[in-house]
Amino acid sequence: MNWKIFFMAFATLFVAELGDKTQLAVFTLVTESKAPWEVFFGSALALTVVTLIGVLFGDAVSRYIPSQYLRLGAAFLFIGIGAVILWQTIGELTG
Repeated sequence: MNWKIFFMAFATLFVAELGDKTQLAVFTLVTESKAPWEVFFGSALALTVVTLIGVLFGDAVSRYIPSQYLRLGAAFLFIGIGAVILWQTIGELTG
């Protein structure tokens, strides 16, 4: 096992997930359900499955598309999503 990659993946995902919509959704589920362990195990399983899908898809795609193009595509996707959210938020504030 390459521990450097393991810890880099852990640290990257840990920091990226702090305060995001997933964490807020889990927070809300716990406050509404009063079932913290059920929410923990359900959300942990969901994140594991989503991560597995990402790993399998990333492995398959990276065999055909160079990583530079994948990073560029991901960057444009994030910019596009950010622009849409910004546009919607501005519309809500003005309308």
